Amino acid sequence: MDKIWLRSYQEGVPAEIDLGEFKSLGEMFEKSVARYREKTAYINMGGTLTYGRLDELSRNFAAYLQSVLRLPKGARIAIMMPNVLQYPVAMLGALRGGYTVVNCNPLYTPRELEHQLKDSGAEAIVILENFAHTLEEVIARTPVRHVVLARMGDLLGFPKGAIVNFVVKHVKKMVPTWRLPQAVGFNTALGKGGSARFTPVAVTQDDLAFLQYTGGTTGVSKGAMLTHRNILANLAQAHAWIRPAVREGEEIVITALPLYHIFALTANCFTFLRIGAANVLITNPRDIPGFVAELAKYRFSVLTGVNTLFNALLNNAAFNGLDFSSLKVTLGGGMAVQKAVAEKWHQVTGKPLIEAYGLTETSPAATMNPLNIPEYNGSIGLPIGSTEVAIRDDDGNDLPLGQAGELCVRGPQVMKGYYNRPEETAKVIMPDGFLRTGDVAVMDERGFVRIVDRKKDMILVSGFNVYPNEVEDVVALHPGVLEVAAVGVPDAKSGEAVKIFVVRKDPGLTAEALIAHCRDSLTGYKVPHYVEFRDELPKTNVGKILRRALRDSAMAKP
Repeated sequence: MDKIWLRSYQEGVPAEIDLGEFKSLGEMFEKSVARYREKTAYINMGGTLTYGRLDELSRNFAAYLQSVLRLPKGARIAIMMPNVLQYPVAMLGALRGGYTVVNCNPLYTPRELEHQLKDSGAEAIVILENFAHTLEEVIARTPVRHVVLARMGDLLGFPKGAIVNFVVKHVKKMVPTWRLPQAVGFNTALGKGGSARFTPVAVTQDDLAFLQYTGGTTGVSKGAMLTHRNILANLAQAHAWIRPAVREGEEIVITALPLYHIFALTANCFTFLRIGAANVLITNPRDIPGFVAELAKYRFSVLTGVNTLFNALLNNAAFNGLDFSSLKVTLGGGMAVQKAVAEKWHQVTGKPLIEAYGLTETSPAATMNPLNIPEYNGSIGLPIGSTEVAIRDDDGNDLPLGQAGELCVRGPQVMKGYYNRPEETAKVIMPDGFLRTGDVAVMDERGFVRIVDRKKDMILVSGFNVYPNEVEDVVALHPGVLEVAAVGVPDAKSGEAVKIFVVRKDPGLTAEALIAHCRDSLTGYKVPHYVEFRDELPKTNVGKILRRALRDSAMAKP
């Protein structure tokens, strides 16, 4: 096979990255603090943390874990919080203390939380009180011995913090009743840590930084073991890619995706901590009017998100009136960026929507489009620095350029494996170190990769492959469509048929009109046979549309 993909990278960006710059994520942060101590690191609900203050508070939290709770190096520290100032304090404190962070989705059900806490062996958890009732249900069946309880306004200062906490609990009724007698308040923990001794811990690149759980929508959730080396490699790769467009100490990045998700964790948190950026945390991005009002306050230069978020913003009238003159980078990932959304984004903001690709297992970035790409090209870009990409068949053989097969990735950002699941690890990491992504892709002669679809989502119609992304892209181009998802459903004649679930922008849109629209752009067997209109589509916490849930609901109907 022509190995052009081994040397495909953005012009002006080195093909290989330097992995020796930092020994650990803690060291990276400490060096950033030395350079940017007086600059703003985080902004949330009107509160701010400078790099110096973040250094002080995270050091206090590390001392609390180390000297007050006396947890040994490597202990698992679970964090269950949305985007609030307490998250980076707790996360960085845990890493500086030599601990492994276990990120927990605040929307977990008790069953999901119990599984993750037991599977990871977490001994302590930092949790926002809004979700404490979930922990109360399961804590007795987990190894968790220490609970640090945060409230929304804890780091907002007085009197604002007290007002926020009162409103959240007593006015908006956002805190269900809970009882956790062993819980210690977040600010109390910081106070005790401030009076305790912190002894710097020798942390190496091979130490485990995160147990990042994945796969919960396709089976038992598994902990991807991400080392300090994995995350450091990916932030170096991302930094090299965006470096021509950003200036150190001057950027304002908008973080709407939750920091506990691998995309925001690496792309927004670590990459921009490295260059001294100010990070605006959006606690509730589902509140689009509130989100847009927050955007209006800042001359933001970087915005990351998923397709559904960008689509929602574009359909908000106030968003279209914002000042985008400072915007340098808009990065889409987590799910396919649709052509209709990318083109409208460029029309409204005057800036391209750059698509990248990655997985939890790759920390996450593997490929990215060049920042100077003039328009949407339908690809996930080129392999980033020190990353090899191959297109392989089911037997692991390389396929010729232009032929569809499974996308496989090898690089320093690829996880160590799944925690306590060697069999599952062996299924995805091949003997030569390439990771099977489970995505079907093709590569062109320039090295650009295009995702055809997830293997498991492919629809088989009379022996022909139909890829949902293609159908969704066509449907989304209809002006009356707000959101769409395509799945395969059983069909007596063709084995499977295409069904689409649509959220209408135009209340008068009919199924007949949509099918006629699809016939103009799709081969007959790809045209949807069934159309179901819904008020909303099921999504994950970061906005990915859950095709499986839609498929299951379709199968359940008589």
